[in-house]
Amino acid sequence: MDGRVDPGRVTVLRDGPPGPGPVLYWMRRDQRARDNWALLHAQDLALALGRPLGVFFCLAPGYLGATRRAYDFMLKGLRQTAADLAAKGVPFFLPAGEPGPTAVRFARKMKAARVVCDFSPLRPPLDWTRIFLSGTTLPVDEVDAHNVAPCRFVSPKQEFAAYTIRPKIRRLLTRFLVDFPKLRKHPHAWPKAGSEAAPTIDWRKVEAGLKCDASVGPSPMVRPGPRAAEKTLATFVGDRLDRYDTARNDPNLGGQSGLSPYFHFGQLAPQRAALAAAQSGAAPDSVAAFSEELIVRRELSDNFCLHNPRYDSVEGFPLWARRTLDEHRGDPREHLYTPEQFEHAQTHDPLWNAAQREMTLTGKMHGYLRMYWAKKILEWSPAPEEALAEALRLNDRYELDGRDPNGYAGVAWSIGGVHDRAWGERPVFGKIRYMNDKGCRRKFKVDQYVNAVRHLEERRERA
Repeated sequence: MDGRVDPGRVTVLRDGPPGPGPVLYWMRRDQRARDNWALLHAQDLALALGRPLGVFFCLAPGYLGATRRAYDFMLKGLRQTAADLAAKGVPFFLPAGEPGPTAVRFARKMKAARVVCDFSPLRPPLDWTRIFLSGTTLPVDEVDAHNVAPCRFVSPKQEFAAYTIRPKIRRLLTRFLVDFPKLRKHPHAWPKAGSEAAPTIDWRKVEAGLKCDASVGPSPMVRPGPRAAEKTLATFVGDRLDRYDTARNDPNLGGQSGLSPYFHFGQLAPQRAALAAAQSGAAPDSVAAFSEELIVRRELSDNFCLHNPRYDSVEGFPLWARRTLDEHRGDPREHLYTPEQFEHAQTHDPLWNAAQREMTLTGKMHGYLRMYWAKKILEWSPAPEEALAEALRLNDRYELDGRDPNGYAGVAWSIGGVHDRAWGERPVFGKIRYMNDKGCRRKFKVDQYVNAVRHLEERRERA
């Protein structure tokens, strides 16, 4: 049968004859039943073979330091996804353990015909895939269900900046920015008895048994799951997209989309957001600005992490940035703060403190302030290595979209000049782009933002 998925999205990691059992989709990054190219490809394979189709997700303990906030958001989304899959006759499995070895054991138990996994450029998922390939002889396909233009297809190398990857992506949009076919009701039933039978998942028991840092609780501001993601997209497109170009960099205007947590956990396809924006009838400048962030900038981050295995290290910065930071290591710092002071927003800067408190309370920080926030950590830390480690630690601990290529690339841009150019030289920063409070005050009403965060804290304390 003809597949519904463009072959440019599919990387055959290993081919070979199918096993005797079902086709399995190893869900990892793209945690949804709707608009999922990897799931659609797996169903096409299962239909062609006349086999059942199953989906499994390996619940890893303490993944990259993820807290209760992240696990709560993820599990509530997976629960919705499992129900959506069941409605299509596709069972969902949630084996617990380190993903690589757990996936090997699960696929062997199911006597899988073929395994499909979704794409991620980060080291842990790439390592899981290598472990799986070394532990089985099964045929395996990887499908980029996350990027509009598939990351491996766009470029075989690390791109220097947005202006080098932009034309490569834009050339491919006519081919890849298409609407999604629907997942079909799967006609080949899963066994109802035997060791392969799908168990009933006790989601409350799963959540109660989680071993993770519970000191960072669920976000009170962002509802998880595919349904909430679709509602958030519809509200943004209907109410705020038309002014995105002028409002997005002012945290007092509420102009951003609010979609990044849903993209990070795969509860919403970025391609669905791109299609909705293109079909919205909103102001062309705003649609163009949103599409630049959604497609070009986000996919540049995937490119960076895929082709630079040191994406979370100073060694991953460009040579000019490492040199200029080295030359200014000995510069006196007017302020130095400990990790505890950073975490508890105990700096001299009311704006930085407010941004940090907003993140710790809600799980989100305004995009413009994330740049300022990270650059000040560089300015107030003894060395670039310490600044990078602290920015990533706080980002991944509190942000709902932490442990993400966008986060790694954004911090690397702020602290290490990744995807940027050399600027005028100054103390501590060297030639890294500088930001300060005065620049923020020219863009928006800083005191209004600081007061808004204070009022948010007060409401939470009264609740």
